Amino acid sequence: MSEGRNQEILSAVRDRYRQAAQSGGPAPAGCKPSACCGGVGLSPQQISSALGYSAQEIAAAPEGANLGLGCGNPQALAQLRPGEAVLDLGCGGGFDCFLAARQVGPQGLVIGVDMTPEMIARARANAAKVEAANVSFRLGEIEHLPVADASVDVIISNCVINLAADKRAVYAEAFRALRPGGRLAVSDVVAFAPLPPEMKQDLSLWASCAAGAELEGDLRAILAEAGFRDIAIELNPASADFIRQWAPGRGLENHLAAARISAVKPA
Repeated sequence: MSEGRNQEILSAVRDRYRQAAQSGGPAPAGCKPSACCGGVGLSPQQISSALGYSAQEIAAAPEGANLGLGCGNPQALAQLRPGEAVLDLGCGGGFDCFLAARQVGPQGLVIGVDMTPEMIARARANAAKVEAANVSFRLGEIEHLPVADASVDVIISNCVINLAADKRAVYAEAFRALRPGGRLAVSDVVAFAPLPPEMKQDLSLWASCAAGAELEGDLRAILAEAGFRDIAIELNPASADFIRQWAPGRGLENHLAAARISAVKPA
């Protein structure tokens, strides 16, 4: 993919999430359904409940942190432990970061990274509301993570890596940031059948978490190339209902599914 095309995708994605940060939900006023991931007409709380978050988890995050933009619950996959350092790729308003902070405790650390200044401002304001001393937010692209080598134990992400044009760069950066023995726990969208070329070229579908989805076999190869081992990709057939809403009438559910992706950096 050319650098010019990469920049087009980056701009489309940033614009969409700037709107979400400013509106506080998955479908900003005037946003066409094809340009919005998240459930059309549903509240962030309803979306998160459908994605597997408990009522206790939803209630535990500060108001304004949950924007309903995910496709799963990486917390359930990560199995975080007290004292661990966690990095969230594409943290948004900080919802998963605040839940992770409760699990790793005061001796742990959670870092959220997002490329949208408006999202980082929102996340930092949310952290101030609850005086979250073990959470910090950094502006940056997930292809160029603003963290040191081998500095975190676990990397989580919720429906964000599919938005990046260069998945190899993202997973290579994730591998670099993890300590030996570190874990990757990601909820994302994976293709089980190739998308038609016209869909792959549609910027609105890039911004709505669809056009950038990798085929399952290709994703396994990218993770292995980055150095990961114990790779597992579990597709969720029940996700067809909410994926259909991202671009009604275009048949995304015939090509894509939400997935739980896990892998380990060798010790």
